[in-house]
Amino acid sequence: MTGPVGPAARRAGTGLAPLLLAAAATVAVAVWLAVREPHAVALGYVGGPVAMAGAAWSLQRIGAMVMLPRVMRAFWRQLGHAAIILVLSSSTALALANNNAGMSLYVAVPMLTGMFWTMSAFLRLPMTDRAPLSWLRVVLDGATVAVAAGLVFWYVVLSSAPPGTDLATRATAATVGVAGVLCLVVIGKAGGRADGPIDPVALRLLTAAPIVAVALAVLLIAGNDFSRLLISVGGSPLVALSFTSAAYRQRRVLNRTGAEPAPRAPRRSRTELVPFLAVGGTGVLVTYVSVHEMTSRQRTLIFASVVIAVLVAARVLLGLRDNRRMLTGLRDQQAELARLAMTDPLTELANRTRFVAVLTERLAAHKPATVLLIDIDDFKMVNDTMGPALGDQLLYQVAQRLRENGAAKELPARLGGDEFAVLLDVEEVTSAEEAATRILQALAEPFRVGEHQLLAHASLGVAIAGPGDSADEVLRNADIAMYAAKEGGKAAWTRFEPRMRQDVVNHARLGSELHNAIIRHELFLLYQPVFDIVTGRLHGAEALVRWKHPTRGFVSPGDFIPVAERSGLIVPLGSWVLREACEQLARWHRDHGDGAIKAINVNVAVRQLRESGFVDEVAAVLSETGLMPQNLVLEVTESSVADGRQVRETLHALHEMGVRLALDDFGTGSSSLSLLRAFPVDVLKLDKSFVDGITEGADRGRLAVAAAVAQLAEYLQLSAVAEGIESESQLIRLREMGYRLGQGFFMSKPLPAEEAGALMATPAPVVA
Repeated sequence: MTGPVGPAARRAGTGLAPLLLAAAATVAVAVWLAVREPHAVALGYVGGPVAMAGAAWSLQRIGAMVMLPRVMRAFWRQLGHAAIILVLSSSTALALANNNAGMSLYVAVPMLTGMFWTMSAFLRLPMTDRAPLSWLRVVLDGATVAVAAGLVFWYVVLSSAPPGTDLATRATAATVGVAGVLCLVVIGKAGGRADGPIDPVALRLLTAAPIVAVALAVLLIAGNDFSRLLISVGGSPLVALSFTSAAYRQRRVLNRTGAEPAPRAPRRSRTELVPFLAVGGTGVLVTYVSVHEMTSRQRTLIFASVVIAVLVAARVLLGLRDNRRMLTGLRDQQAELARLAMTDPLTELANRTRFVAVLTERLAAHKPATVLLIDIDDFKMVNDTMGPALGDQLLYQVAQRLRENGAAKELPARLGGDEFAVLLDVEEVTSAEEAATRILQALAEPFRVGEHQLLAHASLGVAIAGPGDSADEVLRNADIAMYAAKEGGKAAWTRFEPRMRQDVVNHARLGSELHNAIIRHELFLLYQPVFDIVTGRLHGAEALVRWKHPTRGFVSPGDFIPVAERSGLIVPLGSWVLREACEQLARWHRDHGDGAIKAINVNVAVRQLRESGFVDEVAAVLSETGLMPQNLVLEVTESSVADGRQVRETLHALHEMGVRLALDDFGTGSSSLSLLRAFPVDVLKLDKSFVDGITEGADRGRLAVAAAVAQLAEYLQLSAVAEGIESESQLIRLREMGYRLGQGFFMSKPLPAEEAGALMATPAPVVA
């Protein structure tokens, strides 16, 4: 059954007015039958055309909804055409109400036309798969039923009709009866499909129409005067009531705004028994006729044939029963395999395959769709520090939060790892952003995992599907927005904007050019001097990478370093910087002897620290350049130290080797003090933001942090370096706080190797 179609369906209304009209007409006919006047027969026929006109209008309204699938529109539209034809038939019956000449051809012809047009509407529905053998079974079943019904009506209606029944009445009754039985078979075949386009309840309501037709066929011949009058005046209102009830039910289904309907399980169809019932009915008829109209020898032959037919039919039915059991088992296995193929085994949410399939279906049907892509921040640290088993428990609880805090119309899924997604059937920006906020708030609450209370903040990307977007494009847009949220500070959501895609393209292009720049030696190093701010003498230098592009000119590190980190080029880039800086320090030692700085500072990215061979690489570079481990200071950020077990093991191995470690941008993170207990730090570098706040009239909070860092370093016997000194007043204030080392533009900007070497050749203090 087709799912909700959104606003387009809601604008079509519910179809309640035609249903009430048909019901009122039916009740009016019943009242008329109870108090009828012989001279006012025409009043009983008024309800037919009125109710049928309402049914035609209701059916045509559904058939005109352009957002519906084509097969559904065609079915309801053709059923509406049949209702229009039946309006003509019932109107003619009203006009000829006082004529007691039996069934008039003026009434019979449009009635039969409407019946066959109704049957052709049902034949439009998919009743089986496309295999020729399946269609052959449908045709054979229909032919069996048609022949059997034709024999019954031929014998009972045409041959055994009461004297005086005109030919038109008998022919109409027989044709309508056979057509009604065939309609029931076709409706049963169509309703047995699990993926049928029409609501199954609506189909069951429509079965009232062929049942009325069969009753009409029987009562016109075998009934008394009252029963014939009853079916003549009540038949059309009852058929109209069947049509309007089905239309009302279908509209109610289309107007639902909930989630996508669950697939219907294949219903056990009873229509496969209809051909055998037809054979049995024919056998009964043949037996009855043979008893009354044949000789003893002929009756014996007929009885034997009927017995053989019954035995064969019983054998086939037993085979069908066994086949049904086998097919039921296969269907159950297939359903379970389909469920497993579409479900994430850990969280029991939909997996990527199902999520993409549902998203693709929505986009193909031009339905609104919004994707929320969710990535758990720093999940790798939890997995590395507490183990994968506890990490899996956390993922399961995240899935439960998504399921519990989602609306019925939302589809949560786990796409893989710690990446989740939620599919919304909205296209309004406000609704999408409200859902993103709701989900982040739900995930912000602590998780109880085993004996631990864990916080699992998430970054979320919002992507609203646009015209012509594919499922891959929407997911890619959500992924871009999610990474933008991470770059913006994590634990937040970001809505995708088209410019973001261009940024990604630019980053990709810049990444390709950076790869070539490493190969073509377009990169070079500058050295930011570190001074003893008490004596004014040069103490050390920090290596800073720069890029001179052949066409772009100088590219800012703020542009290409994030590209390098995202693309993985930070590893070869960092390796080049490490080797180049160590080689330069070795040259300074050869050129300036004791006047050269003792150590060089090199920034190291977390991606480098995750490399299993990084410690060996550092040892090899020191050995090849002739430096000692204490000649190298590796600067790492707080986020790098907290990355996980692999990074911590690498840092401890470097420290045991003798390499000094500096904690860069100290004071900006939320866990700085706790890191000092686990991290083998040698140097604390006070972030520039605190240096900016130590002058007169500045933020007292920053001033307090700057002073506290100096005291903490002294207490722990660590070196403290103040970054970003840009004025003499800052320099003086830092001296008073107890800082011994500092760097910044006030003392010197980053210098080429030659100019930095010239400072080493100067014995006098550089800074007053």
